[in-house]
Amino acid sequence: MSNNQTDVKDNSPLVTPQGRTSIADTVVAKIAGISTREVAGVHDVGGGTARAVGALRDRIPGSRTNHSQGVTVEVGERQAAVDIDLVAEYGVAIADLAAGVRRNVISTVESMTGLEVTEVNITVHDVFLDDGTGENDNRAESRVE
Repeated sequence: MSNNQTDVKDNSPLVTPQGRTSIADTVVAKIAGISTREVAGVHDVGGGTARAVGALRDRIPGSRTNHSQGVTVEVGERQAAVDIDLVAEYGVAIADLAAGVRRNVISTVESMTGLEVTEVNITVHDVFLDDGTGENDNRAESRVE
């Protein structure tokens, strides 16, 4: 290992003379998922199957929202890489949306964990068009009273 790598590792806020702090992948995924949803123009996070399962889970009384849905991460000792699947709202410039999500995720993950975010890969799976009919809504409505 070169001196440069040792210096960077020793300067990590997660490794101190008093001990070492490890951060689970699920923690980073949850932070990334929440910070993704904060960006205007993001309708939902996750691909089609993940969103369908999430919609079913949300209908179960007492269930909790899965904030890491649609987010996968790889976490090392000092760095994290994030992959995000999302649905954009119609009319939003997707390149600008991706840049905003990337900026927010990097800022939030780095400030909360001390990990360096090396990359945030974003896949836009769908565009949500709110036409007022509710057809694009994942929540099933009863057809009978």
